[in-house]
Amino acid sequence: QLQLVESGGELVQPGGSLRLSCVASGSAFADYTFGWFRQAPGKEREAVSCIRRRDGATNSADSVRGRFTISRDNTKNAVYLQMNRLKPEDTAVYYCAAVQKRPILSDLCTITHYDTWGQGTQVTVSS
Repeated sequence: QLQLVESGGELVQPGGSLRLSCVASGSAFADYTFGWFRQAPGKEREAVSCIRRRDGATNSADSVRGRFTISRDNTKNAVYLQMNRLKPEDTAVYYCAAVQKRPILSDLCTITHYDTWGQGTQVTVSS
């Protein structure tokens, strides 16, 4: 019953910044854990960063830790991914996903937990 719509993807130069948004509708936003995932051509879909329901605990992939920050605003039913110091290898389709559960922190970004997905937004990092 939850619907997710991503936006904000575009072409950006290496070293630049971008903020992705995911707006949710149709259910109790605060009850959901959210994650950002990405898929580059020819590669498996991989976790980027995730944020747990209620306590807002986060976990991120080693490749983006220190550069990307996930956040949520329960008053706006929105999840964000702030991406800084972007690299060409960050180029991918980025997906927002949700699940109505509370995984343990070490398991927060396990992709099989997530059962609701947005349509994706393209991020291209190139000079």
